Parts: sequence; C-alpha cells; structure tokens
Amino acid sequence: MKKIGFIDYYLDEWHANNYPTWIRDASGGSMEVAYAYGMKDAENGLSNAAWCERHGVTLLPTIEAVVEQSDYLIVLSPDHPEQHEALAELPLASGKPTYVDKTFAPDRATALRLFERAAQHRTPLYSSSALRFATEYVEAEREGIRVVSSWGPGAFDNYSIHQLEPIASLMGTDAKRIMFIGTETVPAILLEFSGGRQATIQHPGPGCPFILSVNDASGKCSILQPQSNFFQLFIRDLIAFFESGRATVRAEETVAIITWIEYGRMAAQRPYQWIELP
Repeated sequence: MKKIGFIDYYLDEWHANNYPTWIRDASGGSMEVAYAYGMKDAENGLSNAAWCERHGVTLLPTIEAVVEQSDYLIVLSPDHPEQHEALAELPLASGKPTYVDKTFAPDRATALRLFERAAQHRTPLYSSSALRFATEYVEAEREGIRVVSSWGPGAFDNYSIHQLEPIASLMGTDAKRIMFIGTETVPAILLEFSGGRQATIQHPGPGCPFILSVNDASGKCSILQPQSNFFQLFIRDLIAFFESGRATVRAEETVAIITWIEYGRMAAQRPYQWIELP
C-alpha cells in the first residue's frame, strides 16, 4: 500500500477531514493517508494530535519526516495559500509526486517560484480546484466560445479559484487585461482574451450556486451547472497523478489563474479601469 503524507498549516480543516476516506475508497485501498504534519493547531477545532487520532494517521514532528516516510505528498492549507511556499519547500525538492491544494499561491511570483523549484528537483507537481473536473465542464464544447459568464458563492480571495479554473479550461490562458466591475459586497471581474473574447466572474453572495453561461460565435447560449460529484472526479485524477507522475493541469494554466486572482485584487482598487496582464 502506498503511503500519502499530509503537510498542513493546521490539520482540522474541511479538505484534510475528507480526503483520507475519499482517497482510500477511490484507490480501492491501494493508497492511504498515513502521515501528517501541522504547523500549528487549529484555533477553533481539534489539535493536530487529536485530528490524527480521529483519522488513524501518524502525527510526525517535522515536514522532513513526512517527506521521508511518504510515497506521495499533499500540501494542504487551502485557505492560507501564503503558507504554501514554506510548507512545500521540502516536498518540492523530494522528487515525489506532490499536490498543492487550491489556492496554489498568493501571487504570480510565488507560483512561478514553486514550479521552478519542482522543475529543478524533477518533482511532479500540480494544483487545481476540484470544480475543473465537473463532468458538465469537462464535456462542454470548447470550439468557438466567445463569452463566458460565471457566478459562484464565497469571497473573491479564496473562492474565485473555483470560477477561474473552469474558465481557463474552457477559454485558455491568453487573457490580455482585467477590470473590476463589481462592488464591495458583490465582487466581479471582467477578463478580456485574444480576439475580443470575454469572461466575467461574480460573487453574488451566500447560497449562490456555481453556474456559468457559455456563448459561442453562432450566438448559442449553453448553461452549465455542476451536478456531478466533482470532488470524487478530482480525487480519481489525483490518484492517477500519483500513480503516473503526470499532471493533467499544465503549470502555465495554474500560473495564469493565480495571476488573474492577484491582478483582480489590484483591479478592485481601480474599478472600471483596464489593467494589463503580464
């Protein structure tokens, strides 16, 4: 059985609580989360020791120990991407397949450094929002897309990734400029791609489902709303990545998405003004 190591800011969080069972079930028992490290205890939850006891995982005192004893590595801290560079330093030098949870990095410069370190040490690396793997998005027709309009819940900082991942998979990464077109309570951004193609994302508030409309060159509109179990589809992709060492999401896409998030925050300080993207 292959052993997976968790490396987290603190272990009692939603992804860490669910991934062990999903991975064990989806792999048919050929993989298990066996080791874990947390930089600190959750402030309003289980301590790292209590979390490990609940999940039947061995708590190790250092990231180095997790890296040494694991076959595959998952760097978590999904809501604290500013911790990813420190948490991933040793994993990315290990040569062992490593998944870094969404949101991959706090900014473009950090994202580039993470991929450069992985490449330097020949460490297979990828990151993605699980939404990318929704059947409704994967099977969508990509030819001739002109406009994508997306809605979703959550705050821009940690939930825009779930809207931007599908947009990147549908439209590519050649966005030229970005504009903030929302409000403080309902953030929204507009991306302009090559050839005048456009995409918008908006966060209307709690209870808003993930949903997007796709308009093609003929004027046809398709509504895509994920009903498939995209988390299970993502876990299957993660297992395939560990087995093969080949990522299905290109580094260029991940860097582009992180760039859009970073520049979206910048655009929010200058509403209704275009900002050129690098």
